[in-house]
Amino acid sequence: MAGAGSSPFRLRVLDAVTDGALKELDLDHLLAVLLERVRELLAVDTATVLLVDRSGTLLVARATAGLEEEVFQGVRVPVGKGFAGRVAESRAPLQLEQVDESTVVNPLLWEHGLEVLLGVPMIAEGELTGVLHVGSTTARWFTEEEIEALQLVADRLAVAVYVDRTRSERAAAAMLQESLLPSQLPSTAGWELAARYVPGAESGVGGDWYDVFDLPGGRMGVVIGDVVGNGLRAAVVMGRLRSALRAYALEHADPAVVLDMLDRKANHFEHDTMATVAYAVVDTAGHRMTLAVAGHLPPVLAVPGEAARFADVRVDPPVGFNLASSGRRSTTVELPPGALVVLYTDGLVERRGQDLDAGLERLRGAVTPMEPEAVCIQVMAALVGDQPATDDVALVAIRHGQPGDRHDG
Repeated sequence: MAGAGSSPFRLRVLDAVTDGALKELDLDHLLAVLLERVRELLAVDTATVLLVDRSGTLLVARATAGLEEEVFQGVRVPVGKGFAGRVAESRAPLQLEQVDESTVVNPLLWEHGLEVLLGVPMIAEGELTGVLHVGSTTARWFTEEEIEALQLVADRLAVAVYVDRTRSERAAAAMLQESLLPSQLPSTAGWELAARYVPGAESGVGGDWYDVFDLPGGRMGVVIGDVVGNGLRAAVVMGRLRSALRAYALEHADPAVVLDMLDRKANHFEHDTMATVAYAVVDTAGHRMTLAVAGHLPPVLAVPGEAARFADVRVDPPVGFNLASSGRRSTTVELPPGALVVLYTDGLVERRGQDLDAGLERLRGAVTPMEPEAVCIQVMAALVGDQPATDDVALVAIRHGQPGDRHDG
């Protein structure tokens, strides 16, 4: 064949992967079209794409031309095992001239009569997204030019898969986050609440959350938390922690015990996960709040006639990674009429290149013992203003109403 840089074959491959019409196709149709083109260009019998699952340990058959059973049967190949698994592990092309149980883990390949296989990795933005392989029922040797051609197609598919996954994960994370945030805050006589949640401009939806719920005995649970990381995985972990905390809150009155239980759950089921959480139980009749803090920034307390201050609470280690081996402790804070408490995540006070203490002081200065909705407006204006926050922001304000306060609605 002619030189790889200008051969008619290479030009045909380039035309196949740069066809402008491909931009209009969704991922499934793009895979189908390019796999058929690969079969024709390389004169092979099968062309298959296996994608890496979310764990990064398995390849799952996603699309094929000529070996439809792989997709129908949901074939899975461990990374590092068999033919496709070795391609994924090495991130390099691999050619196989013997297709049987000693070289591949999927019996469909030899049952289909394939004599040779050629596989290449699909990599985008440094991330392995899958493996593209082709097979022939007649013995042959793929040339360097053919290997390069298959890699060109794999590169095009890798970008499409990466973009599709990123877009899908962002949408799924946003929907999950929206479904888990309270659609309506509890209405408790003598108490007012307001909240905000804004996803980070750079990180997108992540693991920040707030929650407010009624508890037996005239009590109210208030949670603010932040799962380390962002995207769909952080949102999923956040959802599981939120649900678990609600369940523990019904069984245990002490917030420290609830966070101990949440810590145990995270250590056992949510491996390599860490979250900061502040959980408070407001005794609406006793006018006090019992609070436990796991690695989270302390709430701001504003009492009429006094300067706003950060609540003097014990800050225990975050949830996860078995950090709190000595147990957790709760702190009780009095909330006289007119008192306001503000809980928040670090995205509100942290800015790149700025001192955290400066952000905390700006927050303290923006909190005054007035109606919670007005406080949220004031705080967001002072700390976010006209510049988007790079990280998620969650904010909850609770106020013990004073006698004579007017309440609309």
